[in-house]
Amino acid sequence: MNGATRAQLSDGRWHLQHGPIDLVIAADGEAEAVAAAHAAAWARFESLLGELVAELPLLRRPLQPDAQPALQGAVARRMVAACLPFAGHIFITPMAAVAGAVAQEIVAAYQRPGIARAWVNNGGDIALHLADGASATVGLYADLSRFDAGAAARTVAGQGTVDGRFTVHAASPVRGVATSGWRGRSFSLGIADSVTVLAATAAQADAAATVIANAVNVAHPAIQRRPANLLRDDTDLGEILVTTDVPSLPPDLVRQALAQGLRCAQALQRQGLLIDAALVCQGSLARTPESQPLQCLA
Repeated sequence: MNGATRAQLSDGRWHLQHGPIDLVIAADGEAEAVAAAHAAAWARFESLLGELVAELPLLRRPLQPDAQPALQGAVARRMVAACLPFAGHIFITPMAAVAGAVAQEIVAAYQRPGIARAWVNNGGDIALHLADGASATVGLYADLSRFDAGAAARTVAGQGTVDGRFTVHAASPVRGVATSGWRGRSFSLGIADSVTVLAATAAQADAAATVIANAVNVAHPAIQRRPANLLRDDTDLGEILVTTDVPSLPPDLVRQALAQGLRCAQALQRQGLLIDAALVCQGSLARTPESQPLQCLA
């Protein structure tokens, strides 16, 4: 395994990469505080992947509510905590929250005096720090097939070509944003082009987006699915069928799939597991009852 790397981008943001972890970090505030926070983030990042790999066998096992894994790492425990509400109801492993949990761990380095706002973007799963009076604008992609590393780097601050934007203010409880879908970098059981979730933490947003994207589903003979372990040796999903291609579907089936996903999202919202969500499938949009100024598909 190659070591962790970091590089400062031309606009002052930092790019940290180690194996599959790929972060873009930005921070605003007093120069000394920002420099110290960047140094602390790098120090924490260097050992993070090794900690996760050491506990990977447990992190890939399905969670059961009465048999929680004995994990040591802070990120690993956060992954379990984010996914545990779903254990016993659906198949889920702690890996459903890994990207958000990593972003959340790193953003903690910026939660200090002198930092007005900061965000850690882990391939589209975002952890936020907002001091009093601060805000951040986040771009929304309705179709993850158009989402790439460059797009991920521009997601926060509303830069680049996006399908919608929303602003998170410090007074809001939102500190995590995550997106999942069958076209994304992780496998999905459903047919959503994208499910974007706003939650109290990035790990919670990541887990909820995964679950809802799986729920946006419908049966159709032209939808292609394959066992996950035939597509990737290291998957935590085993022989579970994951979506590999979705053709253009009749409008009534799209509505059916979105309705199923929306019921899931609304249930999670009632349980306090998310604050807002936007579900997109083949150009159609479904929303949870609005609690955030999330201007989608503007």
